[in-house]
Amino acid sequence: MELWKYIGRRLIQIAIIFFVIITVLFLLFRLAPGDPISRMVDPDMTSEDAEHLISQLGLDKPLGMQYLYYLKNFFTGNFGESFHYGQPVIEIIWARLPNTILLFTTAIILAALVGVFLGKIASWHKGETTDTLMTIGALVTHTVFLPWLGLILIWVFAYKMDWFPITGILSEEVWLDPDAGIFTKILDVLHHMILPLTTLFLVHFGSYLLIMRSSMLETLKEDYILTARAKGLPEKVIRNHHAAPNAALPVVTSVGLSLAFSINGGALTETIFTWPGIGRELVMSVSQNDYPLAQACFLLIAIVVLISNLVVDTLYAYLDPRIRY
Repeated sequence: MELWKYIGRRLIQIAIIFFVIITVLFLLFRLAPGDPISRMVDPDMTSEDAEHLISQLGLDKPLGMQYLYYLKNFFTGNFGESFHYGQPVIEIIWARLPNTILLFTTAIILAALVGVFLGKIASWHKGETTDTLMTIGALVTHTVFLPWLGLILIWVFAYKMDWFPITGILSEEVWLDPDAGIFTKILDVLHHMILPLTTLFLVHFGSYLLIMRSSMLETLKEDYILTARAKGLPEKVIRNHHAAPNAALPVVTSVGLSLAFSINGGALTETIFTWPGIGRELVMSVSQNDYPLAQACFLLIAIVVLISNLVVDTLYAYLDPRIRY
């Protein structure tokens, strides 16, 4: 029962925070420096078309009325049409979202699994060569400049060696071939994923390794670890079944938040590799003043981050009842 009360309180807090976010987002787009109407209207439009577009968007109404329409459209799932694509924004979001989820969820889960495993080993060999090499490697990959790493991988493995495609998510000759089976198409997508996936993996796994190592070192000082050793349990059992599960709690938070923020597609990664996801659309919509699409992307990111925070907090409260209070 206490857990459900805790979840209820968190839901109320999240609802308030989300209301603040959508309000701030509404104000940012409309009160930004310059005339928002001139930024969104194509100079080649006729005056009649421009007036129709402004009226359609509700920009000819008072700010308070615009806000009410904004809330109504949000809760009914009406985000308008993209200026750039000429399609409903919701269709563009649904078309790009699976690509982002596929790439970033895979990268973060792989990075977390490898990082936790290596962090556990590094902490167990504290001060030894193994620990030193792993820690240095994690620090280097964690602090490397992501665009530089991505461009280096493209230059070496895609341009020089020609092992992987330089950009995109699929090859036209494969997907337009009527004889290509589903397995061939899946392999084509995976082939395009290798370089961006490697880039994201290298950047993320170091942080999980360092978090796990630090948490394990603290956990190994706990009384129940000393008790387990006093009982004569094997060191491997103590490490894997007593210390590691408790030490992994901070990693749970890190992974949860990484998955949440990855919904923006890591704008730099998707732009560098021309990966058709939410992050790339966000960059393009902002640069092209595609107001409805940019606003929807920001709202999607906010929703996913808040939900992920709720999931992480709930998981923490379940694993450690002290947090509920």
